[in-house]
Amino acid sequence: MLNIVIFGAPGSGKGTQSELIIAEYGIDHISTGDVLRSEMKNETELGKIAKDYIEKGQLVPDELIVDMLAKVLDSKENSKGVIFDGFPRTIPQAKALKEMLNKRGTDVSVMLNLQVEEEELIKRLLERGKVSGRSDDNLETIKSRLDVYHKQTAPLADYYIGEGKHVAIEGMGTVEEIFGRIKEAVNNL
Repeated sequence: MLNIVIFGAPGSGKGTQSELIIAEYGIDHISTGDVLRSEMKNETELGKIAKDYIEKGQLVPDELIVDMLAKVLDSKENSKGVIFDGFPRTIPQAKALKEMLNKRGTDVSVMLNLQVEEEELIKRLLERGKVSGRSDDNLETIKSRLDVYHKQTAPLADYYIGEGKHVAIEGMGTVEEIFGRIKEAVNNL
């Protein structure tokens, strides 16, 4: 199985590149946010527990998220692989993901780290805000989200470097140029 963790700051192009990777390699997409919303909407046991945390303004525990992802992964047993979007975000989540995949006889194949200069990230997010009307794409919120990313999420790169799975991808240039770099990295696995 080709299991990809796509990684990068808000505005680095994860969504755009994920769609291209899915089309190119025929793998499935697992978005933590989509899985959470689906579980809550369908009022599954896991969904009810998650909703309780969210309504109290608390983070859903890693264990619960991993259980949900495992359920989704098990439903895709004939899959060629999966791209994980929005997960893991912390080292404990990365370790839990590894354990979950190992139990199923597979592992993370690669962590693609889209690297984009801060100035460009802000420019992209402000542009996206104008086009999409996303309320979280304003300068103050963008700076806060980037700050959170650097403090909490960026250390994951070191974890995957230690695992020998980290590939830095130059995230500047056209969508096609960036995807060319991703294809080169994936094809060389």
